[in-house]
Amino acid sequence: MTVRATVSILGIRHHGPGSAQSVADALAEISPDFVLVEGPGELTKILPLLVDPETVPPIAGLVYDAAEPSRASFYPLASFSPEWVATRWALNHDVTVEWADLPGGNQLALRAAVTSADTAPEPAVHRDEQVTDPIAALAAAAGYDEPERWWEDAVEHAGAAGVLDRFDAVREAIAELRTDEPAPTPLVGDDKVLDAVAASNPLGSAMTGAREAAMRKALRAAIKAGHQRIAVVCGAWHAPALDPTRMPSAAADNRLLRGLPKTKVAVAWVPWTATRLSQWSGYGAGVASPGWYRHLFEARRAGHDTREAAASWLVLVARELRAQGRPASPAAVVDAVRLASTLAGLRGRPHPGLSELDDAALAVLADGDRMPLTLVNDSLVVGADIGAVPESAPLVPLAADLQRQQKGCRLRPTAQAKSLMLDLRTDSGRAKSVLLHRLRALDITWGLPGETGSTTGTFKEAWELEWDPAMAVDVVEASVYGTTVASAAAAKVAADADAATTLGALSELIDLCLLADLPIDRVVAALADRAAAHTDVPELLAAVEPLARVCRYGNVRQVATDDVRAVLDQTAVRACLGLPSASTSLSDDAAVGLRTAVESAHRGLMLLDDMRLADYWYGALRRVADHDRVPGTLVGRATRMLLDAGRLHRDEVERRMGLALSTVGDPVDAAGWLDGFLAGDALVLMHDAALLAVVDEWMSGVATEVFDDLLPLLRRTFSGFSKAERRIIGQSLTRAAHTDVGAASDLGQAAPAMAAVARLIGWETM
Repeated sequence: MTVRATVSILGIRHHGPGSAQSVADALAEISPDFVLVEGPGELTKILPLLVDPETVPPIAGLVYDAAEPSRASFYPLASFSPEWVATRWALNHDVTVEWADLPGGNQLALRAAVTSADTAPEPAVHRDEQVTDPIAALAAAAGYDEPERWWEDAVEHAGAAGVLDRFDAVREAIAELRTDEPAPTPLVGDDKVLDAVAASNPLGSAMTGAREAAMRKALRAAIKAGHQRIAVVCGAWHAPALDPTRMPSAAADNRLLRGLPKTKVAVAWVPWTATRLSQWSGYGAGVASPGWYRHLFEARRAGHDTREAAASWLVLVARELRAQGRPASPAAVVDAVRLASTLAGLRGRPHPGLSELDDAALAVLADGDRMPLTLVNDSLVVGADIGAVPESAPLVPLAADLQRQQKGCRLRPTAQAKSLMLDLRTDSGRAKSVLLHRLRALDITWGLPGETGSTTGTFKEAWELEWDPAMAVDVVEASVYGTTVASAAAAKVAADADAATTLGALSELIDLCLLADLPIDRVVAALADRAAAHTDVPELLAAVEPLARVCRYGNVRQVATDDVRAVLDQTAVRACLGLPSASTSLSDDAAVGLRTAVESAHRGLMLLDDMRLADYWYGALRRVADHDRVPGTLVGRATRMLLDAGRLHRDEVERRMGLALSTVGDPVDAAGWLDGFLAGDALVLMHDAALLAVVDEWMSGVATEVFDDLLPLLRRTFSGFSKAERRIIGQSLTRAAHTDVGAASDLGQAAPAMAAVARLIGWETM
């Protein structure tokens, strides 16, 4: 094609500070009247937001399928991203700027076409497909372990060559890498995906060909529009393909683009984090050290050379070490700077890079201890930056409401995990709790409930908070349920109630409604309908505890629970009636599962001050304990619950234990009985010598070959005891042995068994 305009192809490394500064220098030299940047064209209409004072990088362009928001792509930008620098330069200089790539609507539709029906779509992060990081490939070929250092040495410090000459050199180098590349194949023909490679790798060479064809189409349009000085900023891999002197015909590109599927998309800018910029997050075009790259870029923008940037970096490292309570004097920083420069010289490099700075900091500032530098890596090398977008940025209504509530509750999203303790007696604590629980109802897991530690009662809640930028997609997905957090959560819970298939799930939904201050009528009605016709005892038992929590703590949050209590009474009584028969003739796994349900129901019923339900419950447990066809683990658990409640006398429990642990019975079932009876609680053995003696006698009488089979079961039982509890039990056994009136020969015969018991409980024999 005939080129009347001057086209400058600036092939860059995504998120490369050296590339970013070179782009800024090149644009200042070219003074273009049109800037074309690699990226989905749908984002062009919201590019002006990048110069809004409220926009703080890192941020990401979000392109998502309007009909299925879970199908989405992110396009991250940092302050040191060349795309960010080029776009803002154009906007600040009133120069037309467009993003040009294969439209996001096509890319999302193609990804959907090659994704198997049973695979859930996941948000993608934009990357170059054929070679993820061509600059890294060139750096590796030159023997460099850090692509940014190669860019500095080979591109920025390459003699007196101008910045445009350096970009030309990069383009030619990439062209050599692509010399043997086959001609691109159309992705679509006869309305079907043809390329077999694309079917297994939707971001393969065929997609690269289509993307480059779309970028060339945009470049031709800019030339046709009469622009005279055009700058194209794209990934270095694409630079040779966009060279006007080498471009294929428009007809060839149209063949690559013809018939591509397309879906309607929406776009937005969303906050991003430094952690997500890191390659460790799985981002194909990421960088391992975004904090270091930001420092480099800011130093260059301020006119400092690389050596000055290295020295100021070690000052930051020393400051961070001092914050950890470690000495790091100015004199030590000077020594570390000298060592880093010496290491660079020994390694044949013109200036120190991050590896030399790390080695110098380790040797001089950290005294060879890598642990404090691990913390430095998290806070400085990667960083904890989280971006911000202006309120004027396009958002779905639900996202806008979430932002308002976050500000109202003073819960600012952060990239680093943090713990939060809420006092529900305060308006602020309740508001934060309600918001976090409503987000849980919407499957937006910004906060996860934590442990309150030694704090007891119903007025404390602990949370672990960590904002992931990908949650922006979760918010968009949840917007189908409503335009506010409250309405969407209520609609989502109602939909979950209609879809729930178990009583336990419905009971948990009621509990969540209570915590999130959501209407419970629809969930209670669904639970009542299902409970009335349900006969599965484990499910009835599993529903008791969450319903009991609602009834017990509902008045704390001023929630009426009369309807819930009616369902609870019905469910608990039916569970009590069915428990004895459901406990017989069970497999080992089924017995363990039923025991878990029994323990859950017991915890729930103990929350209530209701003697009628308690009588029903303990009557059912008594029938389970008396039944001779019930597995030992259930009988032992029921016996212990009856003992703790005062429904069985200690002498009767001793008799039952003696029968259960008789050597003529099944030893495995006996071990299950003991496990169920103790259930991680050693108090009964610590304070009742008679029961401990029964256990000791049973273990002593078990045959050696059987004892080997029982050992794993017994270890599991006694591992639930604390070290102090095991020590007290061991001392009790020792005292019993010394006061035994039996003959010395009897003690000698019992010694192996006693030693085995002592080892089990963690007590050292003398």
